[in-house]
Amino acid sequence: MRHAEIHARSLRDPEGFWAEAASALRWRRPFERVRDDSRAPFTRWFTGGQLNTCENAVDVHVESGRGEERALVYDSPVTGVVRSYRYRELRDEVARLAGALARAGVGRGDRVLIYMPMVPEAVFAMLACARIGAVHSVVFGGFAANELRTRIDDARPKLVLAASCGIEPGRIVPYKPLLDAALARAAAPPERCVVLQRPELEAELGPRDVDWRVFVEGAAPAGCVPVDATDPLYILYTSGTTGGPKGVVRDHAGHAVALRWSMEHVYGMRPGGTFWAASDIGWVVGHSYIVYAPLLLGCTTILYEGKPVGTPDAGAFWRVAAEHGVEMLFTAPTAIRAVKREDPDGAHVAGHDLSRLRALFLAGERCDPDTIAWAGRILGVPVIDHWWQTETGWPIAANCLGIEKLPVKPGSPTKAVPGFDVRILGDDGRELPPGESGHVALRLPLPPGCLTSLWENDAGFVKAYLARFPGFYETADGGSVDAEGYVWVMGRTDDVINVAGHRLSTGAMEEVLAAHPDVAECAVIGVADSLKGQLPVGFLVLKTGVHRAHEEIVAEVVARVRDRIGPVAAFKQAVVVPRLPKTRSGKVLRGTMRRIADAEAWRVPATIDDPASLDEIAVALRTLGLARADTPTGASI
Repeated sequence: MRHAEIHARSLRDPEGFWAEAASALRWRRPFERVRDDSRAPFTRWFTGGQLNTCENAVDVHVESGRGEERALVYDSPVTGVVRSYRYRELRDEVARLAGALARAGVGRGDRVLIYMPMVPEAVFAMLACARIGAVHSVVFGGFAANELRTRIDDARPKLVLAASCGIEPGRIVPYKPLLDAALARAAAPPERCVVLQRPELEAELGPRDVDWRVFVEGAAPAGCVPVDATDPLYILYTSGTTGGPKGVVRDHAGHAVALRWSMEHVYGMRPGGTFWAASDIGWVVGHSYIVYAPLLLGCTTILYEGKPVGTPDAGAFWRVAAEHGVEMLFTAPTAIRAVKREDPDGAHVAGHDLSRLRALFLAGERCDPDTIAWAGRILGVPVIDHWWQTETGWPIAANCLGIEKLPVKPGSPTKAVPGFDVRILGDDGRELPPGESGHVALRLPLPPGCLTSLWENDAGFVKAYLARFPGFYETADGGSVDAEGYVWVMGRTDDVINVAGHRLSTGAMEEVLAAHPDVAECAVIGVADSLKGQLPVGFLVLKTGVHRAHEEIVAEVVARVRDRIGPVAAFKQAVVVPRLPKTRSGKVLRGTMRRIADAEAWRVPATIDDPASLDEIAVALRTLGLARADTPTGASI
């Protein structure tokens, strides 16, 4: 059956389509309804059923006779360790940790916060929570104490699983001081913190801390606890436009059904194949395609600790793919652009046996056609750009290799994946014809695997995603769908920017800048960057009477963002300006500022209070080297 037929069926008969997909899983109790819209718009999938995600990801493969096949390969060039875990070994490690959690009083519905680097124990922790019905919330180890604290306050975890440090090329990042600082500020800190002591830097343990090995020692292996299909599996926080975190909630059954289906039909994988998502478990890609989806299908998944680019080894991607027999590689366009910068002729591919590699998938930000063409040329395999979000948890639009390889249109992530009904809407909610640009929206209900709500914030879920266009999920991306059904995503329509595949809130950065004693007001915008997709740039208006050197103030606000949000923000540039361009009602014209920076066509908005302020922004951007010298000024248009 071809893509068009399968997609049409998924929208025409969603109950039949997803019931068939669900039959691939082991259920402890059959579901009564495939799709339950009784609380619309809060659609629930497979209500009445019970299953266990960990059981489907691990135990079923052991019990079917595949226990000696590779499940997880840990490749850590920063420590010089390569270690494989077979499915039987993975089950045993997870069951012991799950038993230790249960012994500590963690049970079904309790939250466990995981603050760890890319080590096997982090994967064990996620699966162990799923095994006993606890809800995990993984926080990226690069986040600073304040970001960690906000997530602790929102999720209110019963226990924290952490590591003493993370390791990056050339430096060790101590985690324990960041965790301690977050807990000191938390409104309701958890009862206990379990710390994995790494030999590269051991942490000093405090009164609430316990060594990981001591915590697990003597624990009886825990069995898989059946949970309701609609019980939460995890909370993953994503930046909100107000600067506050949004806890995306994923359920057990819909998540497992959709991810297993996607591995076969989007990525073209089969049980026993090797899949590498070169991401971090702190992000949605790591949740979906390092941990859960490959294991649900019975594949081998690669857990890579380090940065495959930006090191002396520009061929790290190809070395790992060759050594471990990777069939599908999934990474961000930023990473491939960095490889291209370091090795433009692809010389590092030579000498690596990539005969098992069948495709390279890219996602995280829009990929430029030149990078797609370059990667395809040096690898000799299809390069698939696809599009999805933290909120959806799996691809919205892709070239589904497991169904039918469609012709590639560079710059498009191809067509809507079965289950997703992609529409383009105008500002008034009217559906736009093919080729016309507008708001990319998804017609409700969303398919299984997408967020079911925000953590303990149904009203916030509706307000953030469903209120503007009734009957639709607002992606906050702009774009179009052409006459052949190809989706074109052109970028964000809100103030969340995409830095190397990481969605970050400019609002959160503005809060940090505004807290500086010399800053009266500020704005942060994302500007296009050839390597990372977007980079944040700050504009500062100083308080009257401040006469300090601008360079000192800029250095201070840059350091503050690094301290409060973390290096992941990549906030390195700011400039002092006399004023910010605003509408007469006081709204800062960030969209116009971005268009100036990106050298796009723009005109002076009719609602602007002071047109000359746009000229000042253009001058400031030229000073930073972020606008062309021939960019016309606003007042001259």
